[in-house]
Amino acid sequence: MKAITYNAYGTPAPLQLVDSPRPKVGPGEVLVRVKAAGVNPVDWKLAAGYLDPILEVRYPVIPGWDVAGVVEAVGEDTFDHAVGDEVYGYVRKEWVELGTYAELVSAPVRTLARKPRELSFEQAAGLPLAGLTAYQSLTRVGLQAGETVVIHSAAGGTGSFGVQIAVALGLRVIGTAGAHNHDYLRSLGAEPVLYGEGMADRIRALAPEGVDAGLDFYGDDVIETLQSLVKERHRVVSIADYNAGAQGAHQLWVRPDTADLTFLAELADAGKLTVNVEHALPLAEAAKAWELSAAGRTRGKIVLTV
Repeated sequence: MKAITYNAYGTPAPLQLVDSPRPKVGPGEVLVRVKAAGVNPVDWKLAAGYLDPILEVRYPVIPGWDVAGVVEAVGEDTFDHAVGDEVYGYVRKEWVELGTYAELVSAPVRTLARKPRELSFEQAAGLPLAGLTAYQSLTRVGLQAGETVVIHSAAGGTGSFGVQIAVALGLRVIGTAGAHNHDYLRSLGAEPVLYGEGMADRIRALAPEGVDAGLDFYGDDVIETLQSLVKERHRVVSIADYNAGAQGAHQLWVRPDTADLTFLAELADAGKLTVNVEHALPLAEAAKAWELSAAGRTRGKIVLTV
């Protein structure tokens, strides 16, 4: 099969399109014929070596964790999916090696769910990691309908999913973003606030009684600010600040979860969750996709088509 690989850390990583062995399919796994693979910042950050202290890497690495495709084969004692099923998922395994930037990927069934019927393969491939991150951040602090949540960096990939999911759950959403993204946030159902100096005062003006939770999807030392706004300091989650725990907040690392993926698919099929694919590039242009991702100017998702 064709796959993108790299054999060493680098900035930029030395990506190559190569012929790679067909993956083996173990018990509890299925073989997915990849239609599209999502591109996330963690992909190139991992290849640069930033996550080496916490993740086991085995070369050559096929990068990528997000996938949408069709089941081509099933492993022993595996009944969750059948050949021909359309699936999508966040295929994170015990170590980094056999990822989704390939024509085929072996995927543990715990990382997959039925593909949303109302989304294209490209759209579905852009949803798993960022969508799960947003949803699991909301559930980590136990948000309930009627409560108010502040989402920092609400117009980004994860943030825009967070806004849509929160609105679907009946939450009031205040989202921070640059002024050029305020109309976009309103279209998703959020009340926009300009980030930067004075952000806390602007949020207090919208919610003088305080907010119930804060989600940090960017970093930028915003945890203390969010904690000054919430009614209970522990109801703050960050996916970008690794000192969140020491500050009394939650530091979240997204987990594969079939039930959560199914919930996101149901929201998408109900028209409550959309995926904006801004760039869909062929597999061979993975390096260009990483350049676009690292530039940080893409509002929607970047995917590779296979």
